[in-house]
Amino acid sequence: MEGLVLNLQSKNQITDYIANKHFMPYATGIFKEMLNAIETSDQAQLDWFRSFGESFMEITMNVHAYRKGLEFGFTEISFDKYGWFTRPSFLDTKELTFGDTSRYGNHSLIYLGRGQNHIWTYGMNYSFGVAGGCYGLSVHGKQFKCGQETLSYALNELITMMTKKIGSTDTTNDKQPVILATLRDIEKAMLEMVQLTLF
Repeated sequence: MEGLVLNLQSKNQITDYIANKHFMPYATGIFKEMLNAIETSDQAQLDWFRSFGESFMEITMNVHAYRKGLEFGFTEISFDKYGWFTRPSFLDTKELTFGDTSRYGNHSLIYLGRGQNHIWTYGMNYSFGVAGGCYGLSVHGKQFKCGQETLSYALNELITMMTKKIGSTDTTNDKQPVILATLRDIEKAMLEMVQLTLF
């Protein structure tokens, strides 16, 4: 959809695009905003939407990313060389490691960071030995008022994931030494957190 024109005559173009398609709720809301701008003859609002991309998909995804960033106090609007919204850089970032064992060398990581407005979030890279997963520090993460609350929530999530794998019969993917070492490290971290609140 190179050369997209978004103006007061674009109603049919938008309704044709969204017909028989399934979108995330945020995209549906953005299309409603565009149609409302057409109904109210607000070309300035349509120009603003158009500045976020060359296609409806780019526009909706980039506007959503921008608005999620606003929730963390990030206000800059910029795009990478491919036209996607630039990921904002979190402040006061920390990376914490749990469960590194000499036998397997696998570990889990928790990433903490805060936005410009002091709203915190986290990302995680978890390993059960071979199996695992990850999600990065991003404006789409859960929001917290302080770093300690964020870490506590992330630790509890990691505990839940590791505990479910205790005694797993899938010895290829779920290495019990890694899982147990991770849980021991989390226990130590939680004890240190409790001790810090006592002083």
